[in-house]
Amino acid sequence: MIQRLKMYLSVVGFWGLVYLIKSKVIYSVDLFKIKRPNFKHPFHVRVPSSDIDTFVQIFINQEYNFLVESHPKTIVDAGANIGLASIYFANKYPDAKIIAIEPEQSNYELLKKNIAPYPNIIPLQAALWNKNEELDLIDPGLGNWGFMTTLKDSSEHHSCHSVMAITIDKIIENYNLEKIDVLKIDIEGAEKEVFNDTSSWIEKVDSLIVELHDRMKGGCSRSFYSSSNGFDNEWKQGENVYLSRGNCLIKHSP
Repeated sequence: MIQRLKMYLSVVGFWGLVYLIKSKVIYSVDLFKIKRPNFKHPFHVRVPSSDIDTFVQIFINQEYNFLVESHPKTIVDAGANIGLASIYFANKYPDAKIIAIEPEQSNYELLKKNIAPYPNIIPLQAALWNKNEELDLIDPGLGNWGFMTTLKDSSEHHSCHSVMAITIDKIIENYNLEKIDVLKIDIEGAEKEVFNDTSSWIEKVDSLIVELHDRMKGGCSRSFYSSSNGFDNEWKQGENVYLSRGNCLIKHSP
């Protein structure tokens, strides 16, 4: 508990800590505005929520900090949550087109609020999948960053709401992309389905950043590694596996 209080204090400061303590008394969730040095615009996180953990991963632990041979032109952020990774990329690569995909309604609403000042970030409420079909979104109780997608009426968990799924092929078609320079995937186990068959799109992706969720759904790693051949470089950074063709992405060494 003390460690978590210290984390909140480091992220949202004294008043954020006050919000956290207040939430324990009246069971409320507050929006807290954060302004990062060298970032063009402030953004919001929910206190208390797993937004703070996401903030730590991205801005403190620097899990998406990498070097590039040339600046990426197209980034797909699948599992964008409230948009923090997209904001991070938009400030680092201001000329990149960033497609931010998030299925869950409350996350998506805050994502739209956070990315509103960035015209190069395109929000899309959808779930990355291996078919273009309607899915159920379920809450296994892991917080705002742990919603999972399943086939309609296939889960023992109560469905939060339905959401349309979209494939990588459809994203490439809809946004007229020649290729995807960086494909970031953090989709709570749905990577098992997404990497079930990549034959039609994997050669159009220069680099992958994927968090694998075998703890949530068995077979994620097996699906990912069996269908992601052809990349020259691989490394682990934080919770993410990086794959890159040539020097499209280069591991950052502090």
